[in-house]
Amino acid sequence: MTEHTAERPSSDNDDFDAIVVGAGPAGSAAALELARAGRSVLLIERGPFPGSKNMYGGVIYGRILDTLVPQWWTEAPIQRWVTRRQTMMMTGEQALTVDYRTEAWGRPPYNGATAYRPDFDSWLADKAVEEGATLVCSTTVTGLLTDSGRVVGVSTDRPDGDVRARVVIAADGVNSFLAKEAGLYGEVDPANYTVGVKETIALPRSVIDERFAVRGDHGVDIEIIGCTGDVPGGGFLYTNSDTIAVGLVLSLPALAAGGRRPEELLAELKLHPAIAPLVEGGEVKEYSAHVIPEAGYDMMPELVGDGIVVAGDAAAMCLAAGLWLEGVNFAIGSGAAAGRACHGALRKGDTSAVGLGDYRRRLESSFVLKDHRKLREAPHLVMGELAQQKLPAMACGVAEDMFTVTNPEPKAGLMRIVRRQMRTNGVKLRSVVGDTWRALRAFG
Repeated sequence: MTEHTAERPSSDNDDFDAIVVGAGPAGSAAALELARAGRSVLLIERGPFPGSKNMYGGVIYGRILDTLVPQWWTEAPIQRWVTRRQTMMMTGEQALTVDYRTEAWGRPPYNGATAYRPDFDSWLADKAVEEGATLVCSTTVTGLLTDSGRVVGVSTDRPDGDVRARVVIAADGVNSFLAKEAGLYGEVDPANYTVGVKETIALPRSVIDERFAVRGDHGVDIEIIGCTGDVPGGGFLYTNSDTIAVGLVLSLPALAAGGRRPEELLAELKLHPAIAPLVEGGEVKEYSAHVIPEAGYDMMPELVGDGIVVAGDAAAMCLAAGLWLEGVNFAIGSGAAAGRACHGALRKGDTSAVGLGDYRRRLESSFVLKDHRKLREAPHLVMGELAQQKLPAMACGVAEDMFTVTNPEPKAGLMRIVRRQMRTNGVKLRSVVGDTWRALRAFG
């Protein structure tokens, strides 16, 4: 990927109108919007190319791309369209799965897709370059340049690497050091973070099609609850063209307290009778790990400061809410909003925190903050003991009791089975009612 130089702004003091730090989905969306509006924008990526520092793949929900790249599905580097979604609850030897599939998700405008992040991120960054952004890779931003408390650019590890701009967009990923340096983050709580670990496993395309009952470019996304033992978290498995990805999301504090290593828990998941037949015979091509901002709305920093805005994972815009595990769409949505808001502030000649306030207003009126606010309680519910351990065990137990033939004893009634499983798994009716009410408020 080559560097592309856009037209410089008229100011003698600034090298660019805007600097975007991080060429992930948030940063590239911001750079694309700014460049399309005629602004000179520098997009800085510390890796050798966009996406090189990201995990190998993921599920991407692309509706937000409709306004950025019309008919993006005709050219985006997609592996498979997700036409089958499963939610699996498991214990050590049991698994109960809700399985939904629809052909509608396998044709335009589609719903979700699997993609390799290096391919997808590079593609989106190229879109910004095509509009006139300057992309510089293999460059690390080492700090902010300030003038009387106002951000006026960044310093980098390149010789004479200080670059000035009228506004900086921090899209430098989870635990953003730029947002911290700007004083936009308060005290960091380790309980708000999880670590995602994943193996990408090669299998012939025909084998994937057969095992997951899909054909052509259709694929499967499986979300798993109850697969992490005493460590709160969850699991996932999804199909690419000729690989599958299997992984876990694990509470960092609980992982440290329990003395377990992520790769041990992942190995146990792969041996589970519900998962082992799906991964059998595959060759591990990559193991990767990534810190995830789990608490969503409740851990977000201040989104604007004088001369700076924060977007994507850097602003904790990852929705980890059990049924929904989304990140790329929120990154693109926040990045696009940041680009549009910064363009408006530049046009008015006011890139102070007040002048950049339109960024938050845009997020408030979009799905980005509406969904995060609506589901702000969901991460706490999903990571609780009831959802993590007791309900999966109870659900699997109820299913086993219902489908076990007890001749010559008569079949037990459903309510009797439920009550027995509640006693067996220590599930109190008051806890179920309380968490159900909280879930209805969170998800309703």
